[in-house]
Formats: sequence, structure tokens, C-alpha cells
Amino acid sequence: MNEMIMIVEDDEMIRNLVRLYLEKHKYDVIEAADGEEAKQLFLQYDPCLIILDLMLPKMSGEQFCQWVRHDLQNEDVPIIMLSAKTHMDDKINGLSIGADLYLTKPFQPDELIAYVQATLRRTNRHKRKIFYDGLCLLVDEREVFLDDEKVHLTKHEFDLLYHIMSHPNIVFTREQLVQELYQYEEQNILDRTIDAHIKKLREKVEEVPSKPQRIQTVRGMGYKFVQQ
Repeated sequence: MNEMIMIVEDDEMIRNLVRLYLEKHKYDVIEAADGEEAKQLFLQYDPCLIILDLMLPKMSGEQFCQWVRHDLQNEDVPIIMLSAKTHMDDKINGLSIGADLYLTKPFQPDELIAYVQATLRRTNRHKRKIFYDGLCLLVDEREVFLDDEKVHLTKHEFDLLYHIMSHPNIVFTREQLVQELYQYEEQNILDRTIDAHIKKLREKVEEVPSKPQRIQTVRGMGYKFVQQ
């Protein structure tokens, strides 16, 4: 499982470019187009690093940075600021409110990746979690809690739940899930194996397994995890 990085950038072209380069270097990526969306995703995913644009709608990058550092009192997660503001006072302000690095636009994607890698090596922060409506998945500990009660999962059940929770509301076919769960195992896996995993997961994380609210079937297509 890869380290997860959050991009907060309202320019879709820049956001897509950064995402492609991060994914090329085997990072998982979540994206937000404004500060308010970034707050929600940060609380749900607890990313290991944030790439933060300053000029954002709804909540500026400075305000989001201050929310992380002061309101949440989170000094651990590294923040790399991106900005078209090149004046030295702007850089000093960005660093003073909590950024670890300040990178001006336009920038070279390879340069940004080098900063990301160096920052993660320095901070060595890997703890990640995904949280939705009482269901909490601790990625590196490989533990799951439902309303603070530990849920015991098999290896493949955990990997399946992690994959669909990491992509809420996205439909995955059985073939895609087989490839994700068994990509390193040299054996023929039947589609119904996924159905069996889904059934077991529902018994463990759904209040009423016969009427699932979290892990839903999309008829004729596959399964999706529904963000409540």
C-alpha cells in the first residue's frame, strides 16, 4: 500500500499534472478543488503530505494551513505550498504559518517530486487512516474499527475494504477487484471469490448485512463503497 498525498488546487490542469507525476512515483492521491473540500478529505484520509495552493475558493490556502496547524494542532503532516506569489514576504509568511516548503509557480514537476520525496524521508510519517460514518480503517496497522469496536478481517478482506474505501462512490467490476487483490498470486481466481469476500465484509461492517448501506451492489457492474 502506498503513501497517500493530498493535492489542494483549484486549477484542474495543474491538479491533474501533479496527480499524474505522483501516481507515476507510486503515491496514492486524493484531490480537493477548494479549502472546504480539503478539510473534509483531510479528516477522512489523514494523508502523509499535503500539496497546497494558496489562492483557493471558499477557504484560502493560508486559512487551511492555519486550520491544520492551529485548530487541529497537527504539526506532523508536511505541507508544501504552491503559489504564483514570488515576493520574499509571501514566502516568509507561508513558512511562518506552518508550511514546510514554499514552491513558486511555474514549477517543474520533477522538482516537486524531489521535494515530496525529501520531505517524506525527513518526516518519516506513514500513519494513515480512512474514516467514514463510524467505520475507521488504519492503513499501516491494518486494523479496522466500527464505532470504536475492533473488526477482525482476513488479509484479502482488509485489502478489499481498503481499496474500495480509498475510492468512495466508484464502481469496481469483479475483474478489477480480482486484479487488485490477487495481482501477486499466481493462481486463477473466480469472480465469485470476490462475492464471498463482499458477503463476509457486509456481515462485519454493515448494521443489516442483507440491506447494505456501505458496500453496495451495482447491478450488472460490480460493487462500490458509498460515502455516507
